[in-house]
Amino acid sequence: MIQPPVPLASPTPRSGLRRFLLRRRSSPSSQSLPAVATSAAKRAVDITGSALLIVVLAPVWLIVPLLVHRQDGGPALFKQTRVGLEGKDFQMWKFRTMRVNADAELEDLLREQNRLDKPLFKVENDPRITRLGGVLRRTSIDELPQLFNVLQGSMSLVGPRPQVPREVAMYDAVAARRLQAKPGITGLWQVSGRSSLPWEEAIRLDLHYVDNWTPLLDLKILCRTVKAVLTQEGSE
Repeated sequence: MIQPPVPLASPTPRSGLRRFLLRRRSSPSSQSLPAVATSAAKRAVDITGSALLIVVLAPVWLIVPLLVHRQDGGPALFKQTRVGLEGKDFQMWKFRTMRVNADAELEDLLREQNRLDKPLFKVENDPRITRLGGVLRRTSIDELPQLFNVLQGSMSLVGPRPQVPREVAMYDAVAARRLQAKPGITGLWQVSGRSSLPWEEAIRLDLHYVDNWTPLLDLKILCRTVKAVLTQEGSE
């Protein structure tokens, strides 16, 4: 059974993110990174698991892009800059689930819903999501291209969800500690409520994962991921 994390103390000012990253870069990474970021066994599982799934899911790479392109003539894949281990940017891939140029509408939608003050840019009842996109999201099929990110090494099968630079820029020193693990396709946050969780709870779960990672914890999260996908728990 996965033990719940203890509540965090009140966060420090957001300038703590910069101090955190400067402190991390000034110290030898091999001595200061937690086990979740340095485990050779975790990386081996990532390589083996992602390569196997990419092969097994071969029909998905053929069918889904055709369906996405057919709905509006736009690109099948969506590429976005996210922040990964130690604050390094990388390009994350997904099947496109929103109308073309949806990012240009995000700020206005967040402002309408008073959601610009939290580093979790989620729009409730997002009007940008296409009909097919809603299906891909509920089934988590939109996340499958991230298997290539895992194989390449910028992500892991399990870890905190990668966020965009604008969200990370709002981190305080407490939230910045989630950057001590590679971001994952799934994680403790996702299997504990996914999009329905508030930011504060998501951070508690991510930091619990960073501080208490073991291979067994990853296995438990992967098993719970299968259940969450099948039941569409917490999906949008």
